[in-house]
Amino acid sequence: MRNHKIRMLSEGALLIAMAQILSLIPLWKMPWGGSIDLAMVPILLFAVRWGVKWGLVEGLAFGTLQMIFEGGVAIGWQSILGDFLVAFTALGLAGICRGMEKGIFVGTLVGGLARFLVHYVVGATIWAQYMPEEFFGMTMTTPWVYSFLYNGFYMFIDIALCLVIFGLLWKPMGKYLKGTDLK
Repeated sequence: MRNHKIRMLSEGALLIAMAQILSLIPLWKMPWGGSIDLAMVPILLFAVRWGVKWGLVEGLAFGTLQMIFEGGVAIGWQSILGDFLVAFTALGLAGICRGMEKGIFVGTLVGGLARFLVHYVVGATIWAQYMPEEFFGMTMTTPWVYSFLYNGFYMFIDIALCLVIFGLLWKPMGKYLKGTDLK
């Protein structure tokens, strides 16, 4: 049991470090925060391997690091709480798919959509005052539509990239993606 916990803590630390490094190599950065990168891959992997409880802890730890390294791109404590701590913690919900045959794929959708929902609500409520008159060539009339477009743009691409990466890794690393090596 002790070795199991040491393995979990070691794996968690390595995957957080990997996620932090991947977050520093964005493929695209949004003007008010958010980016297309591969940082969710290690966090989702950890959550699906170790479950919800430890997945939430991993997400919170990563969110805290993101807040520190991103310089806290926020407009107040509410957006810091929502866009960093709650949003990244929500990735840990992928852990509900622990033990499922294709849990990494379903978990990616669960964790990614949970994170998107947090960003969506924070964007429509807290960031609403920064809504431009036009976005993606469309006239913006409600912060809910703007937040959906803004956050959906990078989040849905992030989720798709995670699914593609897990798909490519499924055959060579299936037992790790399923967590069967932990039994």
